[in-house]
Amino acid sequence: MTLEDHMAFMQTGAMYNDLAPELVQARADAVVLSNRYNASFGRPAAEREELLRTLLGRVGQQVHFEPALRCEFGRNISIGNNFYANFDCILLDAAPITIGDNVLFGPRVGLYTANHALDAHERAAGGCYAQPISIGSGVWLGAGVHVTPGVSVGEGSVIGAGSVVTRDVPVGVVAAGVPCRVLRALTPADRTGFAP
Repeated sequence: MTLEDHMAFMQTGAMYNDLAPELVQARADAVVLSNRYNASFGRPAAEREELLRTLLGRVGQQVHFEPALRCEFGRNISIGNNFYANFDCILLDAAPITIGDNVLFGPRVGLYTANHALDAHERAAGGCYAQPISIGSGVWLGAGVHVTPGVSVGEGSVIGAGSVVTRDVPVGVVAAGVPCRVLRALTPADRTGFAP
């Protein structure tokens, strides 16, 4: 089976062999490329974004990760314009990760599309499945937020620090907790009048 065959099969959501040699090699290649990107810190933004384009599937304009970015394959990640991730971002992209425009990640945010088999024997044999994650435009994920497989976060929403997001979050809300739940809608009262 080729890497492309594995990737296509993983998109179906069915159990796949996480220990297949082609996937092991693709993960190793992603580590090398992410190391190269992380080592470029301090270089011009255009140069860094070009390195990022060798790792990720789609990269918009003004996309910046503080050190260190880690991803599983990279190729299944799509990021819009004006994206910022603080330190130690982890994107496990066995299934697609789609991030909109004007998105902000706090430090140590993790998006995890893959999950291991629950049965111990299947897990030891490499059994995994993956579901896509979508982060809408204008979203802010606070420090230490973890997003689990199959979750979508709606445009403009804010996820509080330390949350574990296990189900979809609607548009324009503040949500937090373990598991994450909606606390309230964002309203005009949340505006401070700030303007640069």
